[in-house]
Amino acid sequence: MINGKQLRDAFISGSNNLSNKRAEVDALNVFPVPDGDTGTNMSMTIGNGAKELLKLDDSVTVEEVSKVAASAFLRGARGNSGVILSLLFRGFAKGLSGKTTATGTDVANAFALGVEAAYKAVMKPTEGTILTVSRCAAEKAAEIVKYDDSIVAVFYGMYLQSRRTLEQTPEMLPILKKSGVVDAGGQGLVYIMEGMWSVISEGVMIPLKEESDSSKAEVSAAGASDQDIRFTYCTETIIDRAPVAKDPEVFRKFLASIGDSLVFVEDSSIIKIHVHTNDPGKVLTEALSYGSLATVKIENMKIQHSSISGEDESIVKEEAAPRFPYAEVDPSVEYGFVSVCAGSGLTAVFSDLGCDNIVSGGQTMNPSTEDILAAIQATPAKNVFVLPNNKNIIMAANQAAEIADRNVVVIPSRTVPQGVSAMLAYDPDASVVDNTDAMNEALSSVATGQVTFAARDSDFDGYKIEAGELLAMKEGKMVYTGRDMDTICGRLAKALVTKDTSMVTIYYGEDVTEAQAEDIRAVIESKLPSSIEVSAIYGGQPVYYYIISAE
Repeated sequence: MINGKQLRDAFISGSNNLSNKRAEVDALNVFPVPDGDTGTNMSMTIGNGAKELLKLDDSVTVEEVSKVAASAFLRGARGNSGVILSLLFRGFAKGLSGKTTATGTDVANAFALGVEAAYKAVMKPTEGTILTVSRCAAEKAAEIVKYDDSIVAVFYGMYLQSRRTLEQTPEMLPILKKSGVVDAGGQGLVYIMEGMWSVISEGVMIPLKEESDSSKAEVSAAGASDQDIRFTYCTETIIDRAPVAKDPEVFRKFLASIGDSLVFVEDSSIIKIHVHTNDPGKVLTEALSYGSLATVKIENMKIQHSSISGEDESIVKEEAAPRFPYAEVDPSVEYGFVSVCAGSGLTAVFSDLGCDNIVSGGQTMNPSTEDILAAIQATPAKNVFVLPNNKNIIMAANQAAEIADRNVVVIPSRTVPQGVSAMLAYDPDASVVDNTDAMNEALSSVATGQVTFAARDSDFDGYKIEAGELLAMKEGKMVYTGRDMDTICGRLAKALVTKDTSMVTIYYGEDVTEAQAEDIRAVIESKLPSSIEVSAIYGGQPVYYYIISAE
């Protein structure tokens, strides 16, 4: 069997191993555009979990460890690879519900649930990715437990099979074979399993290379440092359930919205919760609506830490206010909007269009599920529309919508111009359903072009690309490469317009001057019919010199 301490250490070891090798995973990305790379996204996702797990003492159960990990992974999930990773371990936690220790069969069944959850979340699963690596590992575990139920046998079988499947991914995806690499997400998962296997097989936790020896010392439940403690009060209570009460799932979502490190266990007679929050009073007040409080325990983790480290309690600083402070739903506010974008100009555009909160992020840094959730929870509307504006952020937005305590509709905008078009389609007098339909329909009414640079040498999609070369993309697909900006932008704009196009908008980035943008605007205007209005707006976005919208 595996106990809670071993599982906790295995997760942390897996996180450390991936963090140590995340640059190697990033380098496997075949697309030459600089972006929020797979290794970085996965490492930040599981690293958020490791930080929370470090706060757990040795007496924890496998249920508590898996739930804390799953909650933290979900909140810290960044990019599609990070969300898929969080879903794997969210399902894993469900499989270990109620377990103090776990057998090989328990682990095999739990991981199978995780794979199932990950596949369900992806609309069109692609084989040869992290999904395939995880599925084959789960299938191997199911085979092994038929004749050997030991934890060592199951974990080793899963780890070995994940490596074997990873080696086969180039045969499943031609683009990987052409580039001579394995799948980046699959490699990230293998590194996690490698770190976990080190604990299971030898009891050795792989250290985090960036850490000093002193920071690797055993950490108390109070946390490693005050900076790590975002929520000050560790709040625990057991509720004797009333005969008739509200749906406990509503309570769970509420707790997830005001804290982290959530463990929520219920049966027919009690509800047991553990949560880190800045307002334990809200927790207990809400808890009373589900029954009577049998036990209550509240501890200030900052004071605990200052006592442990020998600091004077009087110098413990008050927790900084979060960027998106929580707001109760205002029944008089029907609609609210959250948008994701990077750049002061684009932030101003979406604010002017009526977005209540803007999450900073985009191609180079995908925001986490928690970032998006915080913006949603700070929007005091009954219905909140979320515009991800990037294909790699849509899954994180969907995960945030699931755990929010108000109705959330994710409009799957893949680009900034699509997000702008969706906002323009909003009608304050229309119903939620009608607005959703109109905003989704608006996504197809605009064509998007982007001009950036190649971050690496690449042989991609029929193009032999050199690092630093200009890249023009239409709807995310490469259409032109070259060295001359005027030529690239002119050709791209012509490719975007149709006979129905009436307007072209150029959003210029942080590395482009107003004079340069005006020159490009004039070039594009000269290439298009006189009936098309061409304008340039400061976006301030990183990575992309220009984002061109045709509608």
